Amino acid sequence: MAHIPDGVLSNPVLMVGAAVAAAGVALGLKGLDPVRVPRVAMLSSVLFVASLVHLPAGPASVHLLLNGLAGIVLGWAAFPALLVALLLQAVLFGFGGLVVLGVNTVDMALPALAAGALFRLLWRGGGPRRAAVAGAVAGGGAVLLTALMVAGVLALSGREFETAARLVILTHLPLMVVEAAFTAAALSLLARVKPEMLRGRG
Repeated sequence: MAHIPDGVLSNPVLMVGAAVAAAGVALGLKGLDPVRVPRVAMLSSVLFVASLVHLPAGPASVHLLLNGLAGIVLGWAAFPALLVALLLQAVLFGFGGLVVLGVNTVDMALPALAAGALFRLLWRGGGPRRAAVAGAVAGGGAVLLTALMVAGVLALSGREFETAARLVILTHLPLMVVEAAFTAAALSLLARVKPEMLRGRG
């Protein structure tokens, strides 16, 4: 349930989410030079497709987020990339909603930025093996932080959502392992063939 549907969250939570998302997208677009636009478009399409891969998790199912990978490769540009992916998912498949788009974007983009910062702190320009380890920690951590943020906004919107909030965290724990492995493999490859992509942009 990384995609919160419309009609669930309270108005104050929606307004704060929209404001933070707008600021993040503005910063992401401001620092985006034309050379990096194809990279952002490619990652946005990967994020869009990842939502179609569902994994069973107890009574519910989860899908790949890949926001950690986006934050590592794109930096602040992860905000517009995630916004576009979530918008298309909402319009084409009914995942999430339009009113709650800002909150859903923030729930994925802030952990993406944190993952990017953590990865660079751990990697420090090392080789593929170090990139894999740092990527596993950052990718898994981004999923956990996203689950905590989704649970938090649900809890802030009413006590009736507390059970759902706990379920969100529990169902995303197995996904942490999957995302950690996927991110580790992807970043190990990038460290070999195109390490400059891992240095990110502020």
